[in-house]
Amino acid sequence: MRALAETEEILARLVGFPTVSAWPNVELIAWVAERLEHLGARVTVMLDESGQKANLFATLGPEGDGGIVLSGHSDVVPVEDQDWTSDPFVLTERDGLLYGRGTCDMKGFIAACLAMAPRFAEVPLARPLHFAFTHDEEVGCIGAQALVRALQSRGLRPDIAIIGEPTEMRLVEGHKGCHEYTVEFRGLEGHGSAPDLGVNAAEYAARYVGRLLALREDLMRRAPAASRFEPPWTTINVGRIAGGVAHNVIAGRAEVDWEMRPVQPSDARFVLDDLAGYVQGDLLPAMRAVDPNADILTRVIGEVVGLEPMAENAARDLVAELTGANAAEVVPFGTEAGLFQQMGVSAVLCGPGSIAQAHKPDEYVSRAQLALCLDMLNRLGARLAG
Repeated sequence: MRALAETEEILARLVGFPTVSAWPNVELIAWVAERLEHLGARVTVMLDESGQKANLFATLGPEGDGGIVLSGHSDVVPVEDQDWTSDPFVLTERDGLLYGRGTCDMKGFIAACLAMAPRFAEVPLARPLHFAFTHDEEVGCIGAQALVRALQSRGLRPDIAIIGEPTEMRLVEGHKGCHEYTVEFRGLEGHGSAPDLGVNAAEYAARYVGRLLALREDLMRRAPAASRFEPPWTTINVGRIAGGVAHNVIAGRAEVDWEMRPVQPSDARFVLDDLAGYVQGDLLPAMRAVDPNADILTRVIGEVVGLEPMAENAARDLVAELTGANAAEVVPFGTEAGLFQQMGVSAVLCGPGSIAQAHKPDEYVSRAQLALCLDMLNRLGARLAG
């Protein structure tokens, strides 16, 4: 019970850092670094170019390659325009549920790791135990991509990664990828009474969205027969369309934000190749026939690989042993796990809380879920002590 109380105290501090992806996270990382350094961990803080965002990588136990990494992201999604019944950046308990932004996604897991860290530090670990806490997962896994590059440059590769995303402590061995893009359309403004004399960026954006919707139908037919995902095909979502200034003005600028979640890499290539051909072969020639300066620019927000289920998966076997799970699942949402797998690390998801509460007002994690997570980590410590 003491470990659970410590986890709740740590979670309150973590929630109190408003680490929305658009804001800095360096204060949270500095606070975590100090706690782990006090325990004797070897801690590296990796700042981004702005100096306002940071990853943390810390190690207890012996030096060298291999070991197990407990991984979580420190950033959270915004709270604007959400109807919260309590301050989202103050941990609030009601009926055994702990409310606050990031409680389940995924500061609850980080808090449990930090609560168990003193116990890990007390035992003679036979293998390295790493902590990896990143920035900007919610906007393209930017921090994790930098972390992986840093580990590779150091020649360090853990054997196993446990990513504590909210799975209700169920074992997850696979998820879709996540590709996010912003497409800008630059046209030629003019009076709405003479649309043929301008290049209406909003109209071309609408045609682009129409192509995305057609591709979405094609992807449904491309679903692998053995796909375990729900839905079983690669999805496309149009998240935002913006453009124009007034009813009677030809829109000179427009933007489309969209994403896809591939179940297989070939689907991503299929979509991107089709769009490139459509833009170069149809949209741009029509736009530039009126104005040679018209353009369509695509900005990659993030292209995160999926986590592929593997026949042999040491991380899956370990977490099954620690939790008693007799089956592993797949999920449709994306995480940083595929980046670890890409560098040759066996990876799974298993963490407290439910994805159903993530990103919503009154986000929460239950004490019962945190207790299950602590049980898993306690067994992990005993196993690492040999």
